[in-house]
Amino acid sequence: MIRTFTVILLGCVLHMEAIAQQFEANLDWAVTQQGQVRQVFTNMGSFLGHRVELGYPGLVNSEFPAGSFEEHMGEGGIWVGGVTPQGDTLVTASLGWAPGPYFWETFPSSAPWDTIWTVRRGETADIPYWPGYTGISDQDMVMRYNDYEASSLLKADHNPLYLEFIQTVYEWSGPKGLDEVAVLNYYITPVRFDIERAYISLWIDPNVGNISYGANFLDDRSLFFDDLLLAVGEDAPGGTDGDTESPVGFMLFPPDGYRAGDLRWSWQWGSQPFAPGMIPATDEAKYAQLMTRGRIQENQVQFTGSHFVFSFGPVDLIVGDTLHFMAAEVFGTGLDGLLQNATLVQRLARQNFKLPAPPPLPPLVIETDNHSVHLSWSPTDTADPEGYLDPNRADGESKPFEGYRVYKSTVSPNGPWTLLSEYDLPGNNYGNDIGLARSYTEDLLLNNVEYYYSVTAFSKEDHVLNWPSLESSIRANVQIATPGPAPPSTVGEVAVVPNPYRGDTAYQNYNPAWERPPPTRERWLEQDRRLQFINLPPRCEIRIYTLAGEHIETLQHDDPYRGYEDWNLTSRVGQAIASGLYVFTVRDLDNGQVQVGKFVVIK
Repeated sequence: MIRTFTVILLGCVLHMEAIAQQFEANLDWAVTQQGQVRQVFTNMGSFLGHRVELGYPGLVNSEFPAGSFEEHMGEGGIWVGGVTPQGDTLVTASLGWAPGPYFWETFPSSAPWDTIWTVRRGETADIPYWPGYTGISDQDMVMRYNDYEASSLLKADHNPLYLEFIQTVYEWSGPKGLDEVAVLNYYITPVRFDIERAYISLWIDPNVGNISYGANFLDDRSLFFDDLLLAVGEDAPGGTDGDTESPVGFMLFPPDGYRAGDLRWSWQWGSQPFAPGMIPATDEAKYAQLMTRGRIQENQVQFTGSHFVFSFGPVDLIVGDTLHFMAAEVFGTGLDGLLQNATLVQRLARQNFKLPAPPPLPPLVIETDNHSVHLSWSPTDTADPEGYLDPNRADGESKPFEGYRVYKSTVSPNGPWTLLSEYDLPGNNYGNDIGLARSYTEDLLLNNVEYYYSVTAFSKEDHVLNWPSLESSIRANVQIATPGPAPPSTVGEVAVVPNPYRGDTAYQNYNPAWERPPPTRERWLEQDRRLQFINLPPRCEIRIYTLAGEHIETLQHDDPYRGYEDWNLTSRVGQAIASGLYVFTVRDLDNGQVQVGKFVVIK
């Protein structure tokens, strides 16, 4: 049984790799990084990382809060439907459940600039299809795709509407509430013919649960809130996938030039992905049954799994004109917190998200030494938190910078964070008035262990707008620091830590952790074991043997700054080693000197 499964899985992977090679498109993905939302966006118009096609390495498509491994969405994307001048009813679906190897109908071109552009607030990017684009949020994403080039036509039953899409994503580092949403702008332009009775939809497959527990995505349900034009996917409490902090919500806003009351709104859910009639096979059926019915379905009561189609129309799609509308992905602390954040988005949308801004990220530089880490951040011409201007404040404070904060985590680049120090401008009766500093040193640290540091800048409050002090993103400025001495000139003092290595010791629970999984995985596994050779010269070869002389593994070390090398206690043929006494040799590759030593493994 195991062999059969492995062969089938390998066959699927190879098949998908072959598919990926056929795409004539500059495929790209990006993950929001500024706030608490870690949502994968692709330049194929979809809300997930097609892991094979785009090389997305993560396990979570839609994580909130950051670092929680709480998943919220299997996949989703935009649909556009309408009637051609020939009377054909067609639907372009960027993504949707369908049989066959090709699910996608929208792709970027093969042009080198059709990647995902990232632009910070106030920065200007000369994007070929959007010259002089200026960032709105703490970090914008900008992407372009269409439904008619060669990659789109790989889907055999796809008949294009000849649409160009430009999509932007706004994300913020704060204040709280704003850092729990992502705002999407869509610009849709028909390039070949006018489209009559056009309707726009988002198809969303909420999968809410903690993937660390083998998330049960069949214990979700869907809800709708008319006053907010908000559709929500919610996880059942408890269950095999535990509890999640937030549901996931999607808002739609009327396009420019339309009022909500002028449009026909539809929202329909299905309890299973392939439920009969939920995702019809033909464009005509999708358009008639899901996009244009004007039906707001009753809320789902049972937690039996769900996905939904959320639509509005009819709108005009005229060659040469561009239709612009906005959507928002919303999270929060529980359903109540999500609804509060949706109300915030609704209010801020009315002012086109022209908001007070946090200062830019301080240009952080980290230097390490024996048991110590030194951080420094001095303003530069390109990154000057102290001199930044904010035209969107109402209090007349043209330069609202107030100070810096220094953070540290011993767990991960997503925190939890400890505030080490705060510095602010002196003598202005704001904050603590302790004065500014642009460096920080921490001593008495463990050598050869990873620590995570960040420095942020924060602003004064805007009392006229009743807007809080804003702080630049902690996560966006994280750097890893590994203290330790400089490598010795040659061998002679090489040692192994820990020695003995004990298999019954939970090294992963140390603080900071001696053993930890990679950032894409929460739980410790056997391959995360860590034994370390220290006091290594810059260039050397480590060979490991059993006491009987059997060669176990060879490690190559080539680093002029780092005097250690890790080993996961796995042999050169991929087997975990047994308990016993082991011998190592270290040969200095520059002078040929050799040191011999021993270590013990107890499992």
